[in-house]
This record gives sequence, structure tokens and C-alpha cells, in this order.
Amino acid sequence: MTSFIKSALRGARWPQKYECIKAAFVEHGINPATGHKCKLHKCPECQGLFPQNMMHADHIVPVVGPEGFKTWDLFIERLFCEADGFRALCKPCHNLQTSKERAGRTFEKLLFPL
Repeated sequence: MTSFIKSALRGARWPQKYECIKAAFVEHGINPATGHKCKLHKCPECQGLFPQNMMHADHIVPVVGPEGFKTWDLFIERLFCEADGFRALCKPCHNLQTSKERAGRTFEKLLFPL
């Protein structure tokens, strides 16, 4: 049940996420996947230019930190932060960042089991 609720909350359309991605716009260009004109956004990690559909809003403060899930109040507070609480990353960089955070939580659990 917990994972269902987390997934439903993460799926909510939070306008501040989209503000963050819009702010990463740098120029008009061509979408390499389709060959059509598009707006290109810059990823601060890899410095690449990507169409909007290849950008994700990454929480600067992880929603679930290295300590793991604590409370619903903290989860919701971190999930629904203001636009300055996000950074726009391309999908590959966002996936890498998410993997690092998950690995950190796993390592934390190994060091400090309940």
C-alpha cells in the first residue's frame, strides 16, 4: 500500500517541476530523434542540449534521503517543493543521480540496520 501511495503522489502534476524544466531552455533547434524543430534545454551535469521531453526535474534535496523513508509529512514536504528546489537534468543524468541516491540508501541500511 505504501508504494502505491508514493507512486500516486509522485505522479501528481506539480507546476513547479515544469517551471524548472522551462527555465533550462537555451535555444531553438532540431530534435535529433524526430528531425523536427524544438526547444532545447541544457543539462547542467553533462552540458548537453535536449528537447523538453528528455528533461526531468530532479529534487535537489532527495525526497527519500540516505536515512530512508521517515514520515509522510517529510515525504510530502520534500516532494512538493518550490521550483528552486528542483534542477533540470536530462534523462540519462537523472537516472544516474537516482541510482547513486538508491545506492547510498542501500549502503546506509547496511551500516545502520534497524
